[in-house]
Amino acid sequence: MKMNRTNIGIVGLNFGRLIAEQIRTGRGKKYFEVAALCDADFRKAKESAEKMGVKAYPDIDTLLADAEIPAIGLFTGPAGRAGLIRKIIRAGKDVMTTKPFELDAEEAMSVLKEAEKAGRIVHMNSPSPLLSPDLRQIKEWTEKYDLGRPVACRCDTWASYMEKADGSWYDDPEKCPVAPVFRLGIYLINDLVRLFGKAEEVCVMHSRIITERPTPDNAQLGILFKNGVLANIFASFCIKDSQYYKNSLVLNYERGTIYRNEGPLEYNSDGICRMSLVRPEGHNGAAVEHARPEGMSGDYQWEAFFRAVNGEKFTAEITSEEIVEGVKIINAMAKADKTGRTVKV
Repeated sequence: MKMNRTNIGIVGLNFGRLIAEQIRTGRGKKYFEVAALCDADFRKAKESAEKMGVKAYPDIDTLLADAEIPAIGLFTGPAGRAGLIRKIIRAGKDVMTTKPFELDAEEAMSVLKEAEKAGRIVHMNSPSPLLSPDLRQIKEWTEKYDLGRPVACRCDTWASYMEKADGSWYDDPEKCPVAPVFRLGIYLINDLVRLFGKAEEVCVMHSRIITERPTPDNAQLGILFKNGVLANIFASFCIKDSQYYKNSLVLNYERGTIYRNEGPLEYNSDGICRMSLVRPEGHNGAAVEHARPEGMSGDYQWEAFFRAVNGEKFTAEITSEEIVEGVKIINAMAKADKTGRTVKV
C-alpha cells in the first residue's frame, strides 16, 4: 500500500536548500513532498523552486496562507527563531527546525509550551523528539550491566573549514558564541543533557588558528552537571583528517566505560556508528562488547515527524524542559566567554 506523503514548505534556503534535497532523495522522501521554497531573497527561492518544480514564496506569511501545506521546515538562523515558530503554529501548521533551536531560553520555553497547548508539533534534529539508536544503546548497556553512577564524559567533534568573514551571523559573537561549540558541539551538548540532566556551571576556552572569521575556530566547553558528572566538549574547524563530525565520546561510569566513534572510522551512507562497552569481569579481567546502532543523535527523524503530524502521540518524546536545558547551557557559555569566568547555568 502506497503511503500518502505530506506536503512540506522549506523556509530559509542558505541551509534549507540542502535539507530540501535530502528530503527529496534521502530518508524523508518516503514521508514528505517538498511543495514550496521560501526565502527573503526571492530570486534565490525562485531559482531553486524552478529546478525542483515547486512553488516559490517571498515571505513566510504568504507561505503560511497556502492551505495545501500543513508542515514547515524552518532553517533560518537561530536568533529569533522562536518568534517564527510561534507564527507557524498559530497558522495551524507543524514545524521541523534545526539546531541550535533558539538563543533565548525563556522564548524557547514559551513557544514550546504554546505549541503543546495548541496541539501543534515542534520537532528538531537536535535534540531529536525520540531517543536516537546510539543513545538507546547507552541506556540499554547501563541498565543491563548495572554500570552505576555516571562519572565523566569527554566529547570531540571537528571538521576543516577554511572560512572567511562574510558579514553573516557566523561572524557575530553575540549570535554565534564560542562558534565551534555553538555550530558543531551543540549536538554533544544535547546528548549530554539527555544522558545527565541539568547542568550546574560551565567554563570555556578558545582560539583562532585558521579561519578568517572574527569568531574563534577552535574551542572547548567544560560542564559540571548537578549530579556531579564532569564533561568536556572539544570542537574545531581546524582539523583535516577525513574524520569529520564524528561526535565521539568516552563515557565513564562507576563500573564501566562506553565509547562512541572513538578512533579512525570507515564511514558509510547508512548512518551506522560504532560503539563499545568495557566493564570489569572476574579477577583482573575485562568484558568487552560492541554494537553498531543504525543512526546517531543529530539525524532528522522524518518518520517520527510524519507520524506526529498525522496525529500519533509518543510516550517517550523529549520534554520541553530537556530541549531548553541545552539553550540554558549555551546562554551560560556565552556569559562565560565574555567574562572569562565559570558561570552558573
